[in-house]
Amino acid sequence: MSETEHLLQEKRALLAAMLPHVAFDGWSVVALNAAARDAGLDAGLVSRAFPGGALQALDFWVRETDQAMVAAFEAQHGAKLKIRERVALAIMLRLEIAAPQREAVRRALTLAAQPHLAPRFLSQLYRTVDAIWYAAGDTATDFNFYTKRLLLAGVYSATLLVWLDDKTPGFTATREFLMRRIDNVMQIQKARGKLESLGSRLPNPLRLFRRA
Repeated sequence: MSETEHLLQEKRALLAAMLPHVAFDGWSVVALNAAARDAGLDAGLVSRAFPGGALQALDFWVRETDQAMVAAFEAQHGAKLKIRERVALAIMLRLEIAAPQREAVRRALTLAAQPHLAPRFLSQLYRTVDAIWYAAGDTATDFNFYTKRLLLAGVYSATLLVWLDDKTPGFTATREFLMRRIDNVMQIQKARGKLESLGSRLPNPLRLFRRA
């Protein structure tokens, strides 16, 4: 086993031991140190695995969950679905993967409300919606690449808040809310496409001005 693979395993072991403590102590050094004690790991490992502390452990958890979502999506052959169904499936899979640790997600959102941490959490959100679009098979390379991710960030964030307090079996309420939001975005995209098509057929006002 390479040194990189060994460190990755240590990070995962430390994170698994940390998550139960996050529900009580938040994403903090207290939870991180308690995890090291529970896992029988020395203090040196904590600084080696997560030199940035608990927030770096949170970053690692978000990346791990994103990767697990992509793998689960591929295992379900989601690429055969329509685009809106693919996006919905990817989002629901990610929420289901995080479901055993809903309190850890809630604790993370509490930190996200702190202004000095906002850039960090926006970066996490971008990576997540980018992973969702990647799973859904998005191949956009033009301006749509950014607009799709911006729109999905709003959909995912709103759905996440509903999911946190959803007590319905199988997160039915969350799924229904998500589908409504996706339908709304699809309608906006259709209207935007029509406007762009209309705009391309209208005369260029600058050209008319030059003729005058």
